[in-house]
Amino acid sequence: MKILISVCLAASLPAPAQDPALAEMKKHWATSKTFSIAVADAMPDASYSFKAAPEEMSFGEMVVHIATSNGYFCSGGPGSPTKSPIAAPVPINKANAMKVLAQSFDYCLEMAGGLKPGDLNMVVGPEGRKSSVRELLWGGITHTAHHRAQLEVYLRVKGIKPPDYQF
Repeated sequence: MKILISVCLAASLPAPAQDPALAEMKKHWATSKTFSIAVADAMPDASYSFKAAPEEMSFGEMVVHIATSNGYFCSGGPGSPTKSPIAAPVPINKANAMKVLAQSFDYCLEMAGGLKPGDLNMVVGPEGRKSSVRELLWGGITHTAHHRAQLEVYLRVKGIKPPDYQF
């Protein structure tokens, strides 16, 4: 009888609360994936080598830069490899760049999906470059937004209207 009462009491307890910050992080990475892929897809394959200025990365190089950087920012989470599995494709063309971009977001979403309450506060990284998992993930979103905006300028220079902003 004591066991039955204990089981009933345990079952009546509320489930542990989901960390709203984790849900927000996953939401923003998912939105960033959808929007970034739409922006990258708007440029025709023939213009993936386009540079707005000689000193700048080409459109394709910038898409790949976003992807490899996503891999860096998301490789510091609990259970993630210490080195990113996302590598720059050769050659850099639309198909290869789009593939690695999608893979990088899937990698980040998988890592974020495996986080548990409190993991965002975990401090990771080598000596002299330590940061919280939260800071790494927000850093990745900020970095992506910065370069995605550059991609949108490239599209406009080519006379292509970028996809509508998503939040």
